[in-house]
Amino acid sequence: MFNRILITGANGMLGQELVKLMGRKPEYDVLATGRDAEPRFKGGSCGYTQLDITNAKALERLFDDFEPDVVINCAAMTQVDDCERERERCWQVNAEAVEMLAECCRNHGARLVQISTDFVFDGEDGPYRENARPQPLSYYGRSKLAGENHARAAGMDKWAIVRTVLVYGAPDQGTRGNFVTWVYDKLKAGEAIKVVTDQWRTPTWVVDLADGVERVVRYRKSGVFHISGRELMTVNEFAHRIAESAGLDANLIGKADRNTFTQPAERPAKTGFIILKAETELGYRPHDLDHTIRKTLGLSTSSRSSPSSQA
Repeated sequence: MFNRILITGANGMLGQELVKLMGRKPEYDVLATGRDAEPRFKGGSCGYTQLDITNAKALERLFDDFEPDVVINCAAMTQVDDCERERERCWQVNAEAVEMLAECCRNHGARLVQISTDFVFDGEDGPYRENARPQPLSYYGRSKLAGENHARAAGMDKWAIVRTVLVYGAPDQGTRGNFVTWVYDKLKAGEAIKVVTDQWRTPTWVVDLADGVERVVRYRKSGVFHISGRELMTVNEFAHRIAESAGLDANLIGKADRNTFTQPAERPAKTGFIILKAETELGYRPHDLDHTIRKTLGLSTSSRSSPSSQA
């Protein structure tokens, strides 16, 4: 029997990758949704319908019509500073909509996979395991933590939370750039940039993240999973790796700290994840960082793609 998979936020970077991955697997019947009237992605064997997840009646109608077995909620307001400025909208999308999704899942017997973030932590004790205590610094982080708590209402074993960190990749179209493409574009144009040296992350390739989410669905897992890359580094070090992988001038990358920039939202200093649970329970294996940077930028790779644990 087909697993009916409903993907919200399918026009975003992760949503697009999940459509590609799950849409080509015969065991899944995928329905992608987004706020746009038409999909932004190409390919993927799936249906598409317009959906605003903050509209309770639209959600109920969709559940009645499609009757999903699993809902993967990629829809979110993720611009951290915009969330600080537009708090009502942020809470509607990241918290209240998840509450409605969880209620629909509970009423229809569906499983809910909620995508979350390292920003639920304060950055004082990273890298983090799944059982670490959340303590968000920003309104974005608080809204995503509220969404996590609402997701648990889908049912005793009917929910999973997948947290991730600093996601990068190459979506088809229509999505904003990410850190890798931003650094590449600036350096290729010969522009100097400043990147912080006092924020640590475990950067995550969107292809790996989609693979981890699909494994949560395939193995019918519940609970919290940390899905990210394996290498912990400062954001400045990550920028240098991008320059080196792309053969660009790393001397254009200057140093900065969090106090250099005036931003409405506070960022955690040191997050990053320990991914042992995902490796053990899901068989998750993130790929080599330099290889994924080159894949993201459409550059040739010197060797066949392989998980870093096998390199």
